[in-house]
Order: sequence, then C-alpha cells, then structure tokens
Amino acid sequence: MGRPRNFDPDTVVDRAMETFWTHGYANTSPAQLAEATGIGKGSLYNAFGSKRALFDLALDRYDRLGVELAADILTRPGATRDCLAAFLCGLADSDLAQPVRRGCLAVNTAMEMAGHDAEIARAVRATQDHMIAALEARIDQGKRDGDVRADADPRSMAEFLMNTVVGLRVMAKTYDAPTLHRIIDTALTTL
Repeated sequence: MGRPRNFDPDTVVDRAMETFWTHGYANTSPAQLAEATGIGKGSLYNAFGSKRALFDLALDRYDRLGVELAADILTRPGATRDCLAAFLCGLADSDLAQPVRRGCLAVNTAMEMAGHDAEIARAVRATQDHMIAALEARIDQGKRDGDVRADADPRSMAEFLMNTVVGLRVMAKTYDAPTLHRIIDTALTTL
C-alpha cells in the first residue's frame, strides 16, 4: 500500500505554473519543479505522471485563473471602456510589477511550442477563445447599454482586443507603463 500524499495537488500545480511561466517549458527542469513544489522528483512524477502532464495542468490552471480575472473585471458596473481599460491596464501593470518580466504563460507557450505541438496549439487557442468570449460579452453588453458604437461587431472587436492583449504581454517584457497605457488608450478608441 502506497503512502498517503502529504501535499495539496492544487498548490503543487500553482507552484509548477509559476515555474513554467518564469522559465518556459523546455527550460524548466525536473529539479526546478521539485524545488518549487517542495516535492521530490519521484513523488512529483508519481502523482502527476510526467513533466508534460504537470505542464498541461498548469496551463489549464492559468486558463481558469484568466477566465476568473476577466469575469471579475469585465462584469463590473460602469462604462464598457472603463472596464476594458481596467482589465488591460491591470494585465500590463501586473506584468511590469513582477521581478522577472515574464509576460503571459499562454503567449509564451504559443511562441515556444505551438508551432510543433498540435495539443499545445489547441490548448493555447482554447485559452485565447475563452478570453475573446469574455471580451465579446462585455462589448455586446456595451452595445446594449449604448456606450459602444451601435455598428460595432462585438466578435471582431474582441478579437482585435485579444490581439492587443497578446502584443501588450510581449511588449511588457521590454517597455514601460506609459507606453503600454498609450497602446491601451489607442486600442480603446475603436469602441
């Protein structure tokens, strides 16, 4: 009979997510994962199967956290432009506040792996589609509320803003807050 687990799987996935986010998939070693999670390599792989299986869980966790964040900010009362600005500026400011400017785990993963890994490409696409859906819902709400142009296509605008998010997350690795906020202001003129 095996020994009982002495760790919380969600905490392990969170810590692994942070490690993958900082170092990337290929540059994260089993030793780094063991150190970050506080679990020996053998126990880690016994519980999660493989580095890739743990990465898949981490990417899924990142997606869920992103959906929760978007829902929290984009469903707040107020003008659509203000909610979208709060969401976009919050992402940029959060990236800038990190000790290592690491951008977005999904974007980083797309750049590192999506071109040669169909499963990863699907997972990143699903993450992006979830964000597009949240943006689209807010823009559609803005149309109904009258604070978004009546002729606006919520889906197209959401896709454009998702493209802006991806660009912001990459630029946050090298640019400053005033530059990123100007980009956000410009993007929001499309509303």
